[in-house]
Amino acid sequence: GESVAIVRYLADKGQFSEQLYPKALEQRARVDEFLEWQHLGVRLGCATYFLDMWLLPMNGIKPKPSAEKAAILSKNMESQLKILEEIWLKDTPFVVDNKMTVADLFGACEVEQTKLAHYDVGKKFPKIAEWMQRVREQASPHYDAAHEFIYKKSGMKPS
Repeated sequence: GESVAIVRYLADKGQFSEQLYPKALEQRARVDEFLEWQHLGVRLGCATYFLDMWLLPMNGIKPKPSAEKAAILSKNMESQLKILEEIWLKDTPFVVDNKMTVADLFGACEVEQTKLAHYDVGKKFPKIAEWMQRVREQASPHYDAAHEFIYKKSGMKPS
């Protein structure tokens, strides 16, 4: 939603590096394509999993889901992770090309939150785990600072 619109606005005002949000139309279109997909793709799958498996139970809003419901949540999320790994990361180290863009930051951050529910993406999706490590390294030290709570609370190390 709004965060993508804000990124586009700031990029048009010259507040983003061209690497993060390219000016070249073909590359920008690929970044935009991912940002549009991720909203109802990896974001929906990961956020729903995170909410139902960790956030809502942790705050006493809903009980932890049954094993059957947890399996459905996992299946839905993993179907989107499979698309991320097999289509978006098929031939390149980053979503769009050989350099990190905002598309990578948006996508990786969605996957990071699943660690709070003790989901280890690397077990089924090693290519995603490797990609997340590249994103983390490229966005250092800000990436770790933004995810410090997740790493501490989950007890899981960065990908």
